[in-house]
Amino acid sequence: MERKVGNSAVEVSQSDLTEMDTDAIVNAANAQLILGAGVAGAIKAKGGDRIQEECNVIGGTFVGGAVITTGGNLRARHVIHAVGPRMGEGEEDEKLRNATLNSLKVADENNLASMSFPAISTGIFGFPKDRCAEIMLGTVIDYLKKGETGLQRVVFCLHGASSFEIFSETLQKLKA
Repeated sequence: MERKVGNSAVEVSQSDLTEMDTDAIVNAANAQLILGAGVAGAIKAKGGDRIQEECNVIGGTFVGGAVITTGGNLRARHVIHAVGPRMGEGEEDEKLRNATLNSLKVADENNLASMSFPAISTGIFGFPKDRCAEIMLGTVIDYLKKGETGLQRVVFCLHGASSFEIFSETLQKLKA
């Protein structure tokens, strides 16, 4: 599923984030930038130790923040590590919005033309997928509508049919 927003495209795909051929993929990171399990673990397994080594040098970031490293052995040249909220910590919607927005800004600061997002915080952090889809897609669409970006393609790379359906339906409903 794809939708044009200004000069850019927003896509929803059911695929493996670590196989995406975009300038960057977004890691659903923890604040310490330790690549443990889930999306981060898969990124480390396929991308190699260099990604974790760069994360160690950076040292961490705040919830809602985003930082960039190499893509190591991944097809993507970079990994943007975005720290989403844990359910129950307070102000979760705003923190997820900030993690998404800061990822977009990092991509633009590094002159990237394409990036792929997972459904941040919906795994072990417990964020509801439907709320995540509305916040993340809405933030991306608002950002792209301003037309002040070099991003030409933003992909939501989702694991599983239910996530894909939720994000596809949400993308159809939102105004671009």
